[in-house]
Amino acid sequence: MTNNLSRRSFMKIASAAGLCLGSFPTLAAAAEGKALAPPPYWLFVHAGGGWDPTILCDPKGAKDELEEDPVNHYFTDDILTAGNIKYAPIGDNDAFFQKHYKRTMVINGLDCTTNSHTVGTRNTWSGKLAEGYPALAALIATASAPDSPMSYVSFGGYDFTAGTVAPTRLGNLGLIRRIAHPNRIGDESDSPLFHTDKTFARVMAAQQRRRDMLLGSNLLPKARKSVGQLFKARLGDNEIKALLQYMPEDVEDDQLRRQAQLSMVAFKAGLAKTSNMTLGGFDTHGDHDNRGESRMTQLLQGIDFAWDEAERLGIADDLIVVVGSDFARTPRYNSGNGKDHWSIGSMMLMGKGIPGNTVIGATTHRQEAVSVDPKTLKTVDSGGVRIECKHVHQSMRKLAGVRDHELVTSLFPLIGVEEMPLLG
Repeated sequence: MTNNLSRRSFMKIASAAGLCLGSFPTLAAAAEGKALAPPPYWLFVHAGGGWDPTILCDPKGAKDELEEDPVNHYFTDDILTAGNIKYAPIGDNDAFFQKHYKRTMVINGLDCTTNSHTVGTRNTWSGKLAEGYPALAALIATASAPDSPMSYVSFGGYDFTAGTVAPTRLGNLGLIRRIAHPNRIGDESDSPLFHTDKTFARVMAAQQRRRDMLLGSNLLPKARKSVGQLFKARLGDNEIKALLQYMPEDVEDDQLRRQAQLSMVAFKAGLAKTSNMTLGGFDTHGDHDNRGESRMTQLLQGIDFAWDEAERLGIADDLIVVVGSDFARTPRYNSGNGKDHWSIGSMMLMGKGIPGNTVIGATTHRQEAVSVDPKTLKTVDSGGVRIECKHVHQSMRKLAGVRDHELVTSLFPLIGVEEMPLLG
């Protein structure tokens, strides 16, 4: 008797579920008893298309209804505050910042130095304008948890790895359940079985003997690894089950919430060190107020949900969240009531090791970057520097403990970047 899940079927299902097995470390690491991903966990959230910080954490209101060419249509007097953080009086902002300001740092006046979507996204998440540098998420996963299952989970955005680590794409949860429980006919926990427990135990024992025989033969290391991965998965005895152990019965339908849910479960299970979440739709060249506010609300609700899930799973104290975008939107409306590309933007950082209730950097009323003293971070009229993505990455690398890692220093250094104590 043979297992119901053939090698070809398994590979097909894994591909549909978004699991890249060619370089997927989970099963090999499990077979060899290697360590799981240690905390803290890093969640990178990309607002795809170029968000508008002036309707979020760098508010710019109109002085009155007579102001010509306003940055926004809300009024300056209506701008809200939570602790030291000011924010625009729109959408879900008030609920979000009142709940999270103590764990949130805002970096305003961030010079993204480009209006290109591709270059801006790469710069925001790698710290480099030029091609070839991996996302910080990949560097952290490689340096801090090289042998951990699903060390780097990605739902899109900039997830170039330069071959440092394989990104794991968690897709259809039902198909993941099939991989974890190959003896079930369906996806649910009460689904009928293909075989009785005794019969399936005999199938697994036969496969184990077959595995041992193959591994005992004269195979090259790469072939041995592939055999170990395949048989580990086909037996269903793998860490994919750990995802389901912590997954609630009700899986979120909302795109960003589902990403948050799977990310937090992967962290809790010790399978992942870093994860990318992404939400598009911020390229609001037309109808900016309606489209931008709607997307910003969805973004904040997704991030808030991630924190709620982290609390539910008991990992909130070990979570770091970084939120950014390609660049920003112009401090004026175009003829279609939209806003175009603007290079001066913002980032938000939250969680473990982040100085909360803090705002660094600033912009003028027309959203032009204000320079800061690189040592004190106070705004200056002259002699200072503009905060750029490379400065933020230098600080994040230090916080993550990977700045002096051999891989980082030898292959992907940030050369000539002025030290700025952005994270303390």
